[in-house]
Amino acid sequence: MLDLTNFKKAVQHYNELLNTAYDSAQIESLPKIIQDAIKEAVIQNFEVTYELSWKMMKRWIENNFGADYVDGVNRRELFRLASESLLITDVDQWMIYHKARNETSHTYDAITAEEVFVLASEFIHDVKKLLAVLDSKND
Repeated sequence: MLDLTNFKKAVQHYNELLNTAYDSAQIESLPKIIQDAIKEAVIQNFEVTYELSWKMMKRWIENNFGADYVDGVNRRELFRLASESLLITDVDQWMIYHKARNETSHTYDAITAEEVFVLASEFIHDVKKLLAVLDSKND
């Protein structure tokens, strides 16, 4: 059985932060530096939540099929295994999240930040689905 407590908290916090970031009435009343800080927080939370996501997929597969099943696999293979296990539905979309996570780690500029910020609003839907599936399969 997986302990989903920290993952649930991360997804909830990420969702709340995104809701704040996209609340135009609230955001537009703030100084630009605070608006930028909120976007940066969304990006950082995307990074953390993405990392927890793939690690939870890996742990679920290890618990259900054995550690040898995922030991040493690359991210695409892990996502393929997660898809076969019905944890996620779109391997290619998760690879886009993976690429975005790598870009924010190694290259930080305004264009990349804006692209990841927009992608973050897509990611929340997939990560909530993953959490729901893990929760339902967590016995």
